[in-house]
Amino acid sequence: MTAAKTRVPVTIITGFLGAGKTTLLRHLLNRAQVHRIAVVVNEFGSLGIDGEILRGCGVEGCRDEDIVELTNGCLCCTVADDFLPTMEALLDRADPPEHVVIETSGLALPKPLLKAFGWPTVRNRMTVDGVVAVVDAPAVAAGRFADDPQAVEAQRAEDPSLDHDNPLAEVFEDQINAADLVVLNKTDLLDAAQLDAVEQDIRSHALRPVQIVRATEGKVDPAVLLGIGAAAESDLAARPSHHDAEDGEHEHDDFESFVVVVPEQPTLDQFLTLLQNTARSFDVLRMKGFAAVAGKPMRLAVQGVGSRFRHEFDRPLSAAEERTGRIVVIGQKGLDASAIATALAGHLAT
Repeated sequence: MTAAKTRVPVTIITGFLGAGKTTLLRHLLNRAQVHRIAVVVNEFGSLGIDGEILRGCGVEGCRDEDIVELTNGCLCCTVADDFLPTMEALLDRADPPEHVVIETSGLALPKPLLKAFGWPTVRNRMTVDGVVAVVDAPAVAAGRFADDPQAVEAQRAEDPSLDHDNPLAEVFEDQINAADLVVLNKTDLLDAAQLDAVEQDIRSHALRPVQIVRATEGKVDPAVLLGIGAAAESDLAARPSHHDAEDGEHEHDDFESFVVVVPEQPTLDQFLTLLQNTARSFDVLRMKGFAAVAGKPMRLAVQGVGSRFRHEFDRPLSAAEERTGRIVVIGQKGLDASAIATALAGHLAT
């Protein structure tokens, strides 16, 4: 058997903040036929939410030790410090995984991560089976990643060397251009004409032909996600990035993240309204976390993209646990953290 056939396949799941990567991954873990899947979760910020959600997935055979969480950074910027030692540790286990799935942060650039698979310690032991980009269909339809042509031209008039002015568009385009498969998610929130327009928008950003599948709640057949056989680490030239010239030195100076501690909430509906109003007022890109609701024995998990929120009571709260919550807030640079924290606490004060 050749070395290529013995290399552990790796699937990279990328996609902007709130696109539905963790939901897709939960569905995959529930239905994949591979016996030993290791999951690496990376988040932008100091508080890991997605790893904890996956640990509570209830999937048979999905062990806590098979879920590795890397927080307070992006894999695209920390491959040498965090990612490579993690991969080596997985490969050196007594029972190494048969497949590895990496869920990147919503702000990660896939290209530096792909380059990391050329490092001597992993290149003969792993191969990138495929890059899957999850896309929030309503966010694209709303123009979240679209450039303002007039603003671009105005900035270029002042600085002719300007390549791009929209950091959201840059991340979105880099993720699309690295992808072997695009999962157009949350399609139940748009009509057929809107979905066709979103697909056309995605294809207009892609610099090479890309397969698109439509999904609701991240429900995609694992056979579509796994076994792509792309060997993407050997195909870097076909996956251009806005940051190719930076040689891996890209920083996420355009975005910031912080955690807000919230008290126990009086009712679910009031809390959801509070989150929606805060996100809308401060143009927050993403909020996610956990909270306690008065009279409810279960922990509340909330996930928000802009002012669109979903929630579930995911597990019982033990008697020893504090009934305070923690909400991760992510947005473009310049968020007023103090005002947002006050807004999230102000509901109870009034």
